[in-house]
Amino acid sequence: MLICPQCQSENANTNKFCQGCGTPLTFKFCPECGTQVALNAKLCHNCGAQTGTVWWAIVMGVVEAQESSPVSNSGVVEVLDVAGEPKIVESLPSSISQQKSEGTAPPAPLALSLTTHHSPLTTSALPAGAYLDLQQRYQLLDPLEMPLNPSDRVETQVRVLDCQPFQLSPLEAGANVMVAQSIPAIAKTYIALNSKFGEKYRQKLPKIHDAWQQGNQQVILIADRSDWQDLMQMWHERSTTPIQIMQWFEDMVRLWHELEPWHCRQSLLELSNLRVDATGSLGLQRLYPDPPQENLTLQDLGQIWQQLFQESQRTKFGSLVELLLDLTAGDIQTTDELQSRLQATSSELQLDAIDAPYSPSVLNTQEAAADRGKVGVTLNNSAAPTVIQMNESQENFMKSEELPTLVLPMHLVSIEDAGNTDVGRQRHHNEDCFGIITKVDKYVFPSDRTIEAQGIYILCDGMGGHAGGEVASALAVKKLQEYFHANWQPYQALPNEASIREAIRIANQGIFDLNQQDARSGVGRMGTTLVLVLVRNNQMTVAHVGDSRLYSFSRKRGLEQVTLDHEVGQREILRGVEPAIAYARPDAYQLTQALGPRDENYVNPDVSFVELNEDTLLILVSDGVSDNGLLEQHWETHIEPLLNSGASLERGVSELIELANQYNGHDNITVVLVRLKVRPKLEH
Repeated sequence: MLICPQCQSENANTNKFCQGCGTPLTFKFCPECGTQVALNAKLCHNCGAQTGTVWWAIVMGVVEAQESSPVSNSGVVEVLDVAGEPKIVESLPSSISQQKSEGTAPPAPLALSLTTHHSPLTTSALPAGAYLDLQQRYQLLDPLEMPLNPSDRVETQVRVLDCQPFQLSPLEAGANVMVAQSIPAIAKTYIALNSKFGEKYRQKLPKIHDAWQQGNQQVILIADRSDWQDLMQMWHERSTTPIQIMQWFEDMVRLWHELEPWHCRQSLLELSNLRVDATGSLGLQRLYPDPPQENLTLQDLGQIWQQLFQESQRTKFGSLVELLLDLTAGDIQTTDELQSRLQATSSELQLDAIDAPYSPSVLNTQEAAADRGKVGVTLNNSAAPTVIQMNESQENFMKSEELPTLVLPMHLVSIEDAGNTDVGRQRHHNEDCFGIITKVDKYVFPSDRTIEAQGIYILCDGMGGHAGGEVASALAVKKLQEYFHANWQPYQALPNEASIREAIRIANQGIFDLNQQDARSGVGRMGTTLVLVLVRNNQMTVAHVGDSRLYSFSRKRGLEQVTLDHEVGQREILRGVEPAIAYARPDAYQLTQALGPRDENYVNPDVSFVELNEDTLLILVSDGVSDNGLLEQHWETHIEPLLNSGASLERGVSELIELANQYNGHDNITVVLVRLKVRPKLEH
């Protein structure tokens, strides 16, 4: 069974295109440059970006020479379902024939003996490029060495390239069933825990992809997390805050509680196994079973925490000192008690932050933003983040879910932004464009400090074909930036609605004049959508035309769609038509307005003013990202973590583009992120 990477539809093994959406199933597109690449290619031959699907293989036990076990002519394997009843699951097709059909001959396989659907290795050393299985699906990216001596029971880990990435593995095809000859016990633990963990917590454990065993040898394939940062390395980073450390501790305690019934607590006692993703979230690289005849306790976890502080020479803080002493002495017996103590310590840190005196020595700013009046401008290119942050104690205060309890005026303490655009997997040119201008002035005095910020964030999705949509979107960005440069002086109050409408009118007129000059007509007339966000400290203005969107995310309000699409279906809903009927129209997604195709009398942007009273992430996206409810479905994994100060917005933009390419690669993809941190303006 082949799974479409675009719409996730199931397809027969013989399908060359998805029966649901038409996506090719015999090749794929490079996510960076859009070049067509083979399914079994690790890197794009054009730009060198990684295109292959890589798994982390764990090979356990000893190598034994085995006689081949024949596979039935029907090409099926027998499995047991969760009730223990036999079930037939379609086996994998031969990758040799598939590769030949693509015109690439695979390397000659080593002599492997065949099991029901996989086989044990028959040599002590396999070079990179050899296959881990007889079906030649999993190709070694690094050499694999295993002893032939049955007395040497070892474990080896190696990365493998999936040469049939759209093909369900037998384990996935069985969906919680076990191969008749059984799978490794540890694989059953992965399956159970992957099912048990909710979507928000599932990232703590790598997904299992395939597993098999024969005799004394076992193999499991899990998600590759070798590119995640080591926790110890993050512990050394000066940017890691005490609040972040407390969050990691709480995650470890939750994992300890979940892993205890499965006897895998050793997973938390291997320092090299503790990893941190790009958003700053803790996760395990893999599972380790508890040592036999050894009863692990929370004291062992306490020793690991002590080791983290000792090796990093980081100073313990607050009541954590007493907590660690009690933990390593065995005075804390349950995870509930430990979790309660950790939460009390976190609350103590947050409360201390309210009265923490200001000290210039703890001011944390990027060196690049130290100069007053620093301006960063980006047009249709990758945008490096602009960062100004206040001291840790102020930011830690704002991470409290319960504070402040009083209604106090808020002011901005940090602003960061990043953006990028991608052609997508099916288009040959990019008609999207975006622009970022951020100005930040920092005033620091012995008894006070002030931050003044002003930002202009623009996203446009052009239409009208090559040399049409590209021109329209870029021209709109340019016209708007020029207008606000001339009419919005540094650190003035936000422009009023009339001024914003005038800016959009000028941008529309510029594109309209080009259409008239080139005598363009009908669908050949170029145009563009628009999302415009102006930021002045904790105040912002939003204006939009078309179906490009602005979302916002905050801890209290969650993910919200700020703009409303200007399209026929949405217009009908506003007129009282049922959504199902409104979007059943063949023209439901046709735009009701855009910049450029018509004169100013037909352009009526929506304009709104917003005051930010909590930490907020702004997400500007083209419809290549927002289609099919993508953000609404994946906000917990791809949006929520980005509100944390330690999360990289550039990495977040890249991961959102990758997600959109996976599910919505039919169009150009553009993302602009703006993270704004606020705190109460306390009077001393």
